[in-house]
Amino acid sequence: MYIPKQFKNANQQEIIEFIQHHSFGILFSQQDEEQSATHLPFIVKYENDKVVLLTHLAKANPQWKTLQGKSALAVFTGPHAYISASWYREAGTVSTWNYVSAHVHGKVEVVTDSSSLKEILKAATDFYEQGFQEPWKLEEHEETVESMLGGIVGIKLIVEKLEGKWKLNQHHSKERKERVIKQLKTQSVYDSQEIARLMEQQLK
Repeated sequence: MYIPKQFKNANQQEIIEFIQHHSFGILFSQQDEEQSATHLPFIVKYENDKVVLLTHLAKANPQWKTLQGKSALAVFTGPHAYISASWYREAGTVSTWNYVSAHVHGKVEVVTDSSSLKEILKAATDFYEQGFQEPWKLEEHEETVESMLGGIVGIKLIVEKLEGKWKLNQHHSKERKERVIKQLKTQSVYDSQEIARLMEQQLK
């Protein structure tokens, strides 16, 4: 990912927390001339002091057949908003887009044994069901889960590099940023309110 130094977030823990909060990403891979991409939910785990992303995809999806031991990229997109040059109220400015994103590079381990598959499914279920008044528990539906295991493949992305890009007008003056924040707070499109909040954090 192209990251000008003023937009780079080198805080690895903050990037991991961002991925946990925006966990529905895209898994990209390439085999010879063919490129593949699948939209998937990812769960962050730690194994032997390494960060690992867990997910699963349908066995009918051919992407998994090319992944074992190969490098892959997972992309996560967070809040984003259009920034109008008119908000700066200064000449020599242009419109842009503010956003937060993370790229994860790693090696893939394909998981097919039922025990490990159920561990991945349980991790995902427990993560997404937390906070629900009546959470759905995998262990209470073993028969249903077992009947579906043959149709999925688990994926472990063993993380080798985390990249974070927080593009929030860092290269503009404090006065310009304040004008942009004020305008963003009046907007109801995109993720304008969240971008305004993140920009305010940057100012503090």
